[in-house]
Amino acid sequence: MRLINGVKVKALKVIPDDRGRLFEILRRDEPLFSRFGQVYCTTVNPGVVKGWHYHKKQVDHFVCVGGMIKLVAYDSRPRSSTKGQVNEFFLGVHSPLLVQIPPGVYHGFKGLSHPEAIVINIPTEPYRHGRPDEFRLDPHHNDLPYDWNQVDR
Repeated sequence: MRLINGVKVKALKVIPDDRGRLFEILRRDEPLFSRFGQVYCTTVNPGVVKGWHYHKKQVDHFVCVGGMIKLVAYDSRPRSSTKGQVNEFFLGVHSPLLVQIPPGVYHGFKGLSHPEAIVINIPTEPYRHGRPDEFRLDPHHNDLPYDWNQVDR
């Protein structure tokens, strides 16, 4: 898959032993890291879509640590070499990935597992409740060329 300009993916190395498993998500000494804003956890129920939105300043770093999600990115940036391109990522317990979404790229995710999927995001900016850097579209009624209701591959 050709990635949207600025979208980056890192396979997470899972280290299992007789106690369980461990995987590092993001380190400050690796190329994907630029700055720290906050870390938050969100859940999504099966079939539910959380999206679409984009940020003007913030970079997101998504990892699904429980269950599975389909994360979708759409490049609507006017001057981008990948304008109009869609990327789909399946991430979670069966596909341990970190996906970095740059500013200006619409993104969202759909829950694929029961009873829920658990998602960690490490954005580069803290959430500002009074003036959030978040610009939203309805997930199903918009001009983006993506149908969340399509059969998941």
